[in-house]
Amino acid sequence: MTTLEVKDLVKDFPIRSGLRHTKLRAVDHVSFTLTPGRTVALVGESGSGKSTVARMIARLERPTSGSISARRDDGTAIGKGDYRHSVQMVFQDPFASLNPFHTIRHHLSRPLLLHGRAKGDVDSEVERLLERVSLEPAREMAQRRPHELSGGQRQRVAIARALAPGAEVIIADEPVSMLDVSIRLGVLNLMARLQREDHLSVLYITHDLATARHFSDEILVMYRGRVVERGPSDDVLLTPMHPYTRLLAAAAPDPDARGKSRFTAADSFEPGQVGATSILEDGCTFRDRCSRVMDVCVQTPPDVRLSYDHYAKCWLYQDAKEPAGASAA
Repeated sequence: MTTLEVKDLVKDFPIRSGLRHTKLRAVDHVSFTLTPGRTVALVGESGSGKSTVARMIARLERPTSGSISARRDDGTAIGKGDYRHSVQMVFQDPFASLNPFHTIRHHLSRPLLLHGRAKGDVDSEVERLLERVSLEPAREMAQRRPHELSGGQRQRVAIARALAPGAEVIIADEPVSMLDVSIRLGVLNLMARLQREDHLSVLYITHDLATARHFSDEILVMYRGRVVERGPSDDVLLTPMHPYTRLLAAAAPDPDARGKSRFTAADSFEPGQVGATSILEDGCTFRDRCSRVMDVCVQTPPDVRLSYDHYAKCWLYQDAKEPAGASAA
């Protein structure tokens, strides 16, 4: 089994405007660990840096600084070649990620052959993968092209392709956001079943708080490249502490609300500030939208432990709880 550790990950993109050269920090010192059999959800609004983290883990982008390491159960590091076998990605758009000119057999046979996983007849291995993702009859499905499948079926093919090299870490970048609501649960249940059977480590990237809560063990909330709150999924979403997380939770649909707003005065913000693109390099990046902003927020907030494994980067809790990493009394 494979454990993936991300430590102080940073990604800067250069911005050039005439003679002026600057940079955009898309990911700012993000750290977490993916362990076998568990799912970590990365949530946040569009542009928060979630997909950039995924692309760096999949080695589609090179980090500016920080480290991404994978190791076996015995502690041995996984080399560059084996990393490609062990870490695979499921992309958001199942149609764009599949070549429309090739059959499903082609899409699944290539990773089997390239990664040396075809131990017997390739057609049999392809059919076995299709059966694992509940695409049957497998022989008939293998002869079809992507346009002959539904969106949910195409995403199942994408999941099968990720499993073909023998992946033990799956990076799922909003895998159900482009699917019909009626079939999203089926795809998520499929991933949960595969995780149990193969003891996979899963990074689930989403903006859907409901699926994040029910599908993940731990949630990391990202805002402007930084993780502002993290902890067990129920703790983060049922008792959110960071003002940004509270806004996300309040904006999520609630059938029990009966038309009443879930926002409170403390969670209010100016509508014109939503989606602000200004870059605040120092201090709390949420302070230009936060109704509870204080003078101290111009300084980088501490990572405060709110409970045993629930943390938030916010000055509001500095005096109430001990910072993360502090020794217990």
